[in-house]
This record gives sequence, C-alpha cells and structure tokens, in this order.
Amino acid sequence: MPKYRKKPVVIEAVQITTRTFTDDHPNPQHVIGVLYDPITFTAEVETLEGTMTGRLGDWIITGVNDEKYFCKPDIFAKTYELVEEWS
Repeated sequence: MPKYRKKPVVIEAVQITTRTFTDDHPNPQHVIGVLYDPITFTAEVETLEGTMTGRLGDWIITGVNDEKYFCKPDIFAKTYELVEEWS
C-alpha cells in the first residue's frame, strides 16, 4: 500500500489554559469564531461536522482555509512543531 506524508503547512494554534478564561479582556489567547464558557472552562466552534467542544489542554487550530477546530494535546505534539514564537 502506498504511504503518504502531510505537506508541510504552517498553521496558527493556541492552547486552551485557565488563562484563556481568567485573563483580562481583550484576551490575546481568544480566537475569533470560538465561543468561550468561563463557567465550564470549555470552548465551542462550529465546523462542517457540527459543533466541536474544546477543553483545558486542547489546542485551537486555525487551518489553511481559516477553519477552526480543536486538537487533543497528545495528537498535537505528534503532528506539529513550533516554527515561530508568538508574542
């Protein structure tokens, strides 16, 4: 069976932490298009597959077509590496 490698594509991503919900606003960790619930410490985003819920530790990824989705930390660590520090 043929094997394939993902093309190297740079994405934007931010990890959901307690600071995502507790830092002053405007919060630079907030991603446009994602709804944040400071009571349950969860985030929601609408995707083509329906509503996704992100939890503490998950990553919010903005894809190449500006789509938003969540990624579990273990999968993120296996799939992505930092190419540029963000300030």
